[in-house]
Amino acid sequence: MQTILGANGVIAKELAKALPAYTENIRLVSRDPKKVNASDQLVKADITSAEQTMKAVEGSDVVYLTIGLKYDIKVWKRDWPIIMRNVIDACKQNKSKLVFFDNVYALGKVNGWMTENTPMNPISEKGKVRKILDEMILESISKGAVQAIIARSADFYGPDAPLSIVNMLLLKKFARGKSGQLLISDKFKHSYTYTPDAAKAFAILGNAPTAFNRIWHLPTDRNVLTGKEFAELAAKLYNAKPKYRNLPKWALGLLGLFNHDIKEVLEMTYQYDSDYLFDSSDFEKTFGFQTTLYSKGLEETAESMKIVN
Repeated sequence: MQTILGANGVIAKELAKALPAYTENIRLVSRDPKKVNASDQLVKADITSAEQTMKAVEGSDVVYLTIGLKYDIKVWKRDWPIIMRNVIDACKQNKSKLVFFDNVYALGKVNGWMTENTPMNPISEKGKVRKILDEMILESISKGAVQAIIARSADFYGPDAPLSIVNMLLLKKFARGKSGQLLISDKFKHSYTYTPDAAKAFAILGNAPTAFNRIWHLPTDRNVLTGKEFAELAAKLYNAKPKYRNLPKWALGLLGLFNHDIKEVLEMTYQYDSDYLFDSSDFEKTFGFQTTLYSKGLEETAESMKIVN
């Protein structure tokens, strides 16, 4: 049995599509899970409950933690450590392997390429929470309590990814014939992970015994584009005019006075005022993975938005 905790998110859905290549026994867990494959087993559970988490994980060979909490630092500080403790304990009790879908917040501002060996040095409150979670997993690994993987992704884009910043501010706007927006500046290079690639790689890691007990970076096109280049390529593929404006930090600060979601984004703007470079070459070389180029990923994302619209 392979179990996905947080089964309604974009990564979880793509992961559920990829897992039948490895197993027929897939369990989807959330407060209101929906089938992706006809044979999926559905389990309703609140992972902040230790008892419900234990029951959800019971009998699992591999557990994928893909939960996405509300983008609110108070919620993150309150719930994330509880969730991670519950999941680690349940995996230990059931002798299940754990694969955690992570981001790069714990690394903080990095000068140069982010790799699996980049030290954690968070400069945001959300980054500090992610560092706590990673340390919980690494400590459990070092004590031999669980076999686990921390699988990190850059900012992502792709079909059916409503929480992707670039999807929301730029790609959906282009799909509707409107002007787009970019955070802070269009001058800097910024890596984006294509969600179907991330999910396929996640499934590969969960089913590769030698991949455990370390950090991996999920496959991301190394030919990083500036914001301007990304927007111009997207506009061409969306048959849209390459019209967009940069949202400076002062404007976000003003909007944040009236919009809590924008306020929560403010502390992460350091990711957009310099190059943001994500290296996944170790994964690609180890598993012979052909990463989707931005041109292809944007084309497929555009097609998905045409269907939706």
